[in-house]
Amino acid sequence: MLPTPGAALLFDIDGTLADTDPIHLEAFNAVFARYGHQFDRARFVRELQGLANIDIARNFLPEMSAEDGMAVLDEKEAAFRALAATEIHAVPGLFALLDMADAAGIAMAAVTNAPRANADLVIDALGIRSRFKALVIGAELPHSKPHPLPYLEGLRLLGADAALSVAFEDSRTGIASATGAGLATIGMRTGLPDADLRAAGAVLTADGYDDPALLAFIGERMNASQTA
Repeated sequence: MLPTPGAALLFDIDGTLADTDPIHLEAFNAVFARYGHQFDRARFVRELQGLANIDIARNFLPEMSAEDGMAVLDEKEAAFRALAATEIHAVPGLFALLDMADAAGIAMAAVTNAPRANADLVIDALGIRSRFKALVIGAELPHSKPHPLPYLEGLRLLGADAALSVAFEDSRTGIASATGAGLATIGMRTGLPDADLRAAGAVLTADGYDDPALLAFIGERMNASQTA
């Protein structure tokens, strides 16, 4: 692959680089049970997946001040990190795709709504920090996902062109953010089925990064201006 200048790959982290949703679900239940909330997989996907913590606090702890609500979410994130310390596993095919992108000189970024400490934990557990030219944390921007700003910031930091780039997401919130920034987005089926990901705006879906259709799409997208 010899991509045109401006081509880039932008990855969400949770559920996209690693299948961390089951760990988040366990952490939510451990902390939120005392506030009367219990989540099964379906409710997690429907009401929590991909949301920024400030929105989760507002939705599930409305009786609390913003400061107290975020303190509860901080406790949940600490529980997640404790559980995740030995449970981080890459989505299939990830390392081969990263090797291919590095060999071709394709710029890459991670774009997430996760707190920085969580993002650091996952990226370092996978040993892939050096792969990314940028790490964008939604909570550190004026708007997080589903607003397009996190992906627009990722494109800006990479000097990338949305028309030549591809995003990878696993949630409706993330797909809305990436497509809003003009990115063709591939939905990773770690949490949602094909139909839900496509309904949210994904151009195609895959179980892993070794999917032939995913790899073909990346190649076509990144060479778009050469074949136009």
